[in-house]
Amino acid sequence: MASDFDLETLVDLEQTFYDSGYEDGFAHGRIHGLIEGRALGREKGFEMWEELAFYEGFARTWQAILTGLGRDDDRAAHHIRHLLDLIAQFPRVNPSTADSSSELDILKLSRQIQSRYRALCSTLGVKPANIRASGTTPDADSPEPPAAADSDTPRRQPVWKIEATSF
Repeated sequence: MASDFDLETLVDLEQTFYDSGYEDGFAHGRIHGLIEGRALGREKGFEMWEELAFYEGFARTWQAILTGLGRDDDRAAHHIRHLLDLIAQFPRVNPSTADSSSELDILKLSRQIQSRYRALCSTLGVKPANIRASGTTPDADSPEPPAAADSDTPRRQPVWKIEATSF
């Protein structure tokens, strides 16, 4: 009696199913990874450009103010020019798909822009806003936390008087 049953296929059965599942899972993960990667890239890119737009708007506003006051050659104007130059160096296209021969360190350039912004704020005597590409922006409507009772720090007075109203 001849047996048509091959025991060798049973020995490799588990590995065969594992390999098949791995190939299917890898292909599925690649598709979803590309979709999620693009969505995350759009989100982080938007946050980064939102931060840069804030810095550029801040610099251009103060540039117009200083030009109107006739102070185009002082220290603040120098910081403004350098800040705008750094922002102009920021790539406008995805550097991974553009010319790969130019090695641009985006994080280093971003830190330089943030440092120049803080230097400009210091020169102008303006408190720098906590703008970071992490998505945290200052909320003008949020109340300031109360000062501790034993703290020597005086509470800041609000700029606008807020009257209680009922709705």
